[in-house]
This record gives sequence, C-alpha cells and structure tokens, in this order.
Amino acid sequence: MSWRGIFTALLLVAVLATGWMRWLQRDREPARNAAQRRPDYVLSDFELIALDKKGQESFTLRAPKLERDPDAETMTIATPLFVIPPAQGSQNQPWEVRSQTGWVSPEGKELRLRGQVTAQSTNKDGKPVSVATEELNVFPDEQRATSSAPITLRQPGFTLSGRGLDADLKANNIALKSDIKGRYERTPR
Repeated sequence: MSWRGIFTALLLVAVLATGWMRWLQRDREPARNAAQRRPDYVLSDFELIALDKKGQESFTLRAPKLERDPDAETMTIATPLFVIPPAQGSQNQPWEVRSQTGWVSPEGKELRLRGQVTAQSTNKDGKPVSVATEELNVFPDEQRATSSAPITLRQPGFTLSGRGLDADLKANNIALKSDIKGRYERTPR
C-alpha cells in the first residue's frame, strides 16, 4: 500500500470519528444551553408585598412559584393572585386578579396575566364586579389595566361583553373598546 492510500485511510477514519463524536454530543448541547438560562432565584409558596415610590402598597402577590430570569431581569409566575388595593380614602374593596400565568417586567411596572384571567372587586355601591378574559396587562403604579382580548364584565343584574378593555382601577372605571353587547337580568330583591 502506498503512502497516499494510508493517508486517505487515516483521513477517512478521522472524519468518521469526528462525525461519531459530534453525533454522541448532540443531546448534551441543549442541556448546556438550558442550564445557562436557569433562573437566578425561585420562590415557592410565597407572599410578596410590593411598594410604590412613596412607600405605599402597590400590590400583594401570592403564588406557588416565581422564577426570575437573570438576563432579562423579568419574572414568570405560576397561578398568581394579585391583590391591588383601592386608592387611599376609597370605600371600594381591593381588586383580586387571578390567572394561570404571570409575567413581571424588569422594574415591576407591568404585569402580563395570561390564561383564565379573572378580576373581582366591588363597584361604588358595594356590589360585586367581576371581569373575565384570557389576557390582561396591569400597570400597578398607574392603577390601570388593558387588554385586547374578548372580555366579560359582570355585575348583579347586568352582563357586558366585548373586545378590548381600558380600566382605571383608581376610579373603578372600566371601558370596553369594541363589539360591545349588554344583557340585563332580574335580580332578586
């Protein structure tokens, strides 16, 4: 056998060995990338009270799990319950907002709630008010909420549905944007 034949055989063995090693390592690379994106902290079964710039309660959060992404400085939350207090001096009850998932922006200025979102409080007359949707964006410092998804708003004797929402939580004022339909129902006295 000539030196060219030996050299070709060695190159072929090297290519096959490199390909084989690369094939064996294919499952390990995604695991390494996932480990690099691990949360920098995880909270389990917790209650957190967030304060605004004036030191007043902005909202309270209860959830079974919260994870913080160290790169984006955002948080993801499993089945959160947000309690947003009424404006000072208001007779209204706090808003209780629940969803399947939650996301909090880096400075905590925006909460994105997704999946079976419900918000409950009382109106100016002390009657219960509930809002149901699949997505809701809450801005706690501004005490407002928005959505572009279908919305159902219920009060005793009245149901209002539509698409999109702008809510002023300070004034307990909720406005639906489009496709609005209302239904009155008799309420027992």
